[in-house]
Amino acid sequence: MIRVLRHPSSVPAYRPDIYSRSAILDPYPHYRAMRELGPVVWLTHHRLYALPRYSECKATLRDDDLFLSGHGVAANPLINRLSRGTTLNSDGADHDRRRKLVAHRMMPRALRTLGDAVDDQARSIVEQAVSRKTVDAVADLATSLPLAIVPDLVGWPSDQRAHLLDWAAATFDILGPANLQSIKALPRSLHMLRFARRVVRERNVLPGSMAHELLTAVDEGSLAVEEVPPLLIDYIAPSLDTTISAISSAVYLFATHPEQWELLKGDPSLIPNAINEVVRYESPLRAFTRKTARASVIADVGLPAGARVLVLYASANRDEREWDAPDVFDIRNDAGRQVGFGSGAHACAGQGLARLETTAMLKALIERVDRIEVAAEPTWGINNIIHRHDRLPIRLVAA
Repeated sequence: MIRVLRHPSSVPAYRPDIYSRSAILDPYPHYRAMRELGPVVWLTHHRLYALPRYSECKATLRDDDLFLSGHGVAANPLINRLSRGTTLNSDGADHDRRRKLVAHRMMPRALRTLGDAVDDQARSIVEQAVSRKTVDAVADLATSLPLAIVPDLVGWPSDQRAHLLDWAAATFDILGPANLQSIKALPRSLHMLRFARRVVRERNVLPGSMAHELLTAVDEGSLAVEEVPPLLIDYIAPSLDTTISAISSAVYLFATHPEQWELLKGDPSLIPNAINEVVRYESPLRAFTRKTARASVIADVGLPAGARVLVLYASANRDEREWDAPDVFDIRNDAGRQVGFGSGAHACAGQGLARLETTAMLKALIERVDRIEVAAEPTWGINNIIHRHDRLPIRLVAA
């Protein structure tokens, strides 16, 4: 029997489609309107409870016993069924086991061994961009560094990377509602899964990589072979897209806020805080859902057992109740508590790598670039989950 959720009379309703093309391109008025309605909002178009404010989002993300990920985090039931077996779609001991298999490679101690290589790669990328003066910050800066680092770390075959970016974006796109955007992305996402299965079957992975380590665990009997392909996708897709979003947003924000660029150049010790502010201001992830394990109450609003709750990271990071002047970009803000990478047990495992790469790129730009200027109108990508530029033409004025 299919259960049809109806609008609960005690919850304010928001009728616009927040996953429409126009809302994806300009989401912030929608977020503001939802925050004004209340801490819990019923999305009429999607039949979901939405949490647009910071306090409720943070509390939900940190309560894994009540707000479950193991029934999927997508806004549509088909993908929640198809994504079983991933780290994202798991809870409790099962989630901990999956995450521990690979997350140690994303811990600060492990990432420190990559530091010099990432710095050198970033300098090389920036040198080439500066010599050309006018470049696309997405293709020539933000994408170049993750593509040079992440596939090697995961162990993806060197000669099979042409479609990685498109496939990775699709694995996020399908996690929205069952709209045209999600439906169009499904074949590409399934193609990535099929290819990952082939990589595992043929053992065509880089020696010493994450994939090589997982296959060793299979040989030792501590991991089932069918668990390996989803784990590879679990880490390669977020490690590409969240970093590309963070770097391209940082470049755009410093180009459009030259006083902030001068501030960062004058005090590079602000880089860690600047990255938090970039992620707060232009959150890489829009939202994921959770499913309530039992009847519960959020901000005096009763939710039934089995309800789908949309946790709006990007809205929480602009909540007027939490941040002073939330629509102002200022790298001196205390933005360390932003939830742009999630929070709690399901916080983005690749965020340490994203910070490492974004830091390296900003350091290289500070060394070589006096000013960053927007050279032409940028375009934003259309994706249900990932918020980032598609094209960002910029002019780099050498120091």
